Amino acid sequence: MTRCVKWCAVAAKSVAIAAVFFLAGCDQGRDELGPVGRPADSVQFSGPQTRLKIDLPGAKDNVKLVRLRDGSIGYVVKRLGPGTDCLLTPEEFAEFVYRTRSNRGWVETILNITSPAGIAWVTLGLLGQLVFTGRMLVQWLASERSKRSVIPVAFWWMSLVGAVMLVAYFVWRRDIVGIVGQATGLFIYARNLVLIRRSRGA
Repeated sequence: MTRCVKWCAVAAKSVAIAAVFFLAGCDQGRDELGPVGRPADSVQFSGPQTRLKIDLPGAKDNVKLVRLRDGSIGYVVKRLGPGTDCLLTPEEFAEFVYRTRSNRGWVETILNITSPAGIAWVTLGLLGQLVFTGRMLVQWLASERSKRSVIPVAFWWMSLVGAVMLVAYFVWRRDIVGIVGQATGLFIYARNLVLIRRSRGA
């Protein structure tokens, strides 16, 4: 079982490091907004602003719907990385969304992503789910081998590693249900590993 635990720890570290470097490379220089719109810094808004959640390449996934001083409506798109936010007219925003959405391939549509970085995040989430689900297979095989119900140490390690990966994925997705659902178990998994270590040291 210690071999399985070491393998899980090495795999989790490797995936985390690869994801960080991949995401850093994908997000830098990715700016599909191009010359659309005008800088939002120089524009004066009046009244409250409304946030919309929408995935756009080269932009954060929230867009502000604002009322300008002249009474017209505009969309402020927050860029990723350096550069000023863009103010788009409703026509420019509709054209931009149509152009980016109509060019999406089947992979982007199925995974609900808009960039190569999204593929890395979804891969992290799928690996986390695989590790988290695999713990049940490990527990079942250990029980069959012992001819009684047992919970091996690898079960707790796989629970912890899988949950951390899933929490990271759900944070990226901004999914509060997934974050709360996975984060609540982290203390339990870590606490069980501490108790096991103490009992072995006694």
